[in-house]
Amino acid sequence: MKVLLTRPQGRNQAMEEQLSFRDVAYLVTPLLTVVATTEQLDPNSLNNTDNLLFISTNAVDFAAQILQQRFPTHCRYFAVGQATADNLAQYQINAFTSPEISQDSEGLLSLPQLQDVDKQTFIIIRGVGGRETLAEQLTERGAQVNYWQVYQRTTPALDSHDICQQWQTFGIDTIVVTSGEILSNLVDLVPKESFAWLRACHIIVPSNRVELQAKAIGLSHITNANGANTQAILTSLAL
Repeated sequence: MKVLLTRPQGRNQAMEEQLSFRDVAYLVTPLLTVVATTEQLDPNSLNNTDNLLFISTNAVDFAAQILQQRFPTHCRYFAVGQATADNLAQYQINAFTSPEISQDSEGLLSLPQLQDVDKQTFIIIRGVGGRETLAEQLTERGAQVNYWQVYQRTTPALDSHDICQQWQTFGIDTIVVTSGEILSNLVDLVPKESFAWLRACHIIVPSNRVELQAKAIGLSHITNANGANTQAILTSLAL
């Protein structure tokens, strides 16, 4: 097994350490670039909200930078996925998170704590754009929802033929994909003549939604890790 790690720059260290420890060969090619936005949040809005909901580890880290790690203590915290909850824990914040069998927005919405939210206020902390499922469902349940978009995603400039040749020469047969956007960038990057190689690769995805996305574009050797955290990925790799 030779593994390709595709998270943004600086987000692959934990997997690199675990693969090195297990003597598993790997390459790192970030297929997403994440940078801070300049979007400001009204301090009164933050101080008066009932719930803060974090979409990703990036959302946690960029918010921590802006807040100088001074997170509010009066509200409940929610995290989409165990990796995001673990990141909040590094800032001494305990967050409710999605159940292990559904580490995504739908899983989070199934929590008992999010069923009766009438007249409660939420700030969803995320990147620019993205799915609207959480906001739509919480609004339907009577909540007042606002966004704080603390980062934005861009696609790295890569030469598709050169990088794909590098992967194949190295012998990559397993690709870890931790978001739908990374999956889209991967598929867009692989030339048509190399798509058979991609289809033969073992694709690790983090959720049911991304699994369906992978199947829809013609991939078949897929494992749903039910999470983007390091342990979930290692388990899906049978390591």
